[in-house]
Amino acid sequence: MNLSRLLDIRRAAGKPVRVALIGAGKFGSMFLSQVPHTPGLEVPVIVDLDPQRAKDACRTVGWDDARIAATNFVTDGIKAMSGDVEVVVEATGNPAVGIKHARAAIAAGRHIVMVNVEADVLAGPLLAEEARKAGVVYSLAYGDQPALTAEMVDWARATGFRVVAAGKGTKYLPAYHDVTPDGVWQHYGLTAGQAQSAGMNPQMFNSFLDGTKSAIEMAAIANATGLDVPTGGLSFPPCGVDDLPHVMRPRELGGVLEKSGVVEVVSSLERDGRPVFRDLRWGVYVVLEAPNDYAADCFRQYGLKTDAGGRYAAMYKPYHLIGLELNISILSAALRKEPTGQPHGFRGDVAAVAKKALRAGETLDGEGGYTVWGKLMPARASLKAGALPIGLAHRVKLKNDVGHGAVVRWSDVEFDASNETVKTRKAMEAAFAR
Repeated sequence: MNLSRLLDIRRAAGKPVRVALIGAGKFGSMFLSQVPHTPGLEVPVIVDLDPQRAKDACRTVGWDDARIAATNFVTDGIKAMSGDVEVVVEATGNPAVGIKHARAAIAAGRHIVMVNVEADVLAGPLLAEEARKAGVVYSLAYGDQPALTAEMVDWARATGFRVVAAGKGTKYLPAYHDVTPDGVWQHYGLTAGQAQSAGMNPQMFNSFLDGTKSAIEMAAIANATGLDVPTGGLSFPPCGVDDLPHVMRPRELGGVLEKSGVVEVVSSLERDGRPVFRDLRWGVYVVLEAPNDYAADCFRQYGLKTDAGGRYAAMYKPYHLIGLELNISILSAALRKEPTGQPHGFRGDVAAVAKKALRAGETLDGEGGYTVWGKLMPARASLKAGALPIGLAHRVKLKNDVGHGAVVRWSDVEFDASNETVKTRKAMEAAFAR
């Protein structure tokens, strides 16, 4: 991509790429660890609700006292955009705050890298369109699985292959959908004390386990690539990397997919809990179809694992490096004016589903909590059902009882129609509903 060369040119010209980071949590810290080793990239301002925590994070990842002293640590993300910065990185994980920051960055003429996938799935198609009209880049975050998967889909299409399926791996069993923060650590092989001493947030890690994060990431991929969402949501088939071409193909050919051209997550566990051989728990994949016999012959000649017929093959990355890879998005936006993945439509949505029988008067506690998990749905079906997005299922009170496993609907909750996040979501639905 020549990003390193382009950055060298900018550095030699005395015009470094300057970044405002909002959110110095794990993802942000991983990005910050690379900054001292990337000449020509500067982070003059870091925004966090706890500036001292952000400073401590910088020390932990290897920043020296001089670099920390030269950095402005603030609590107001909006004001941070008024300075001499070119790219804003939104890494808070809060959908309402993320939408607010993205719009402020766009209004200020700054490129926005949206680590906050929760915000992207809630209103990303609208935000990306606003950015395009303003002449700035709205981008998914490289290092996170949606951007890496979108890159693989683009590679497959640009080389002339039909994409059959794309997605990621995770650790999954059906029972995980009902797990709450109280029981999450046993599934990670940790005690509550060990997790606490490591600073691990039980609700955040529970969102990884209960299927919510997978649903959010697959919705982001569908919206960025135009791939479809399975009608019944994710099925999480157990599958190792060698079996991807066999398992991730249409049912009529012996696979598990309802059709070609969908997103799906593969599990690193068999349904009885046994580990899958050569699993893809930390990685991403794309399954592609040879367009002709000659290409299929080339698959065989060059050692690709294929299905029995030889027409389906897979490419994959076994790992993703989260914030350690974020520079790719930042430099792509600043130096090439290109996103590393960006929503262009509203194909996938994530609905709140009851983890237990819920009663009127209860308050929902959002992603990874005690009350709901997020289920991937085709956007068309979600809108038809009036499903409440998981990104808005936080601190809202139920008006109606909702059965265990049932989708929570807008009509089931009390919500403020004048709330800016709600208004943005409704505007996105109106603009992109098909």
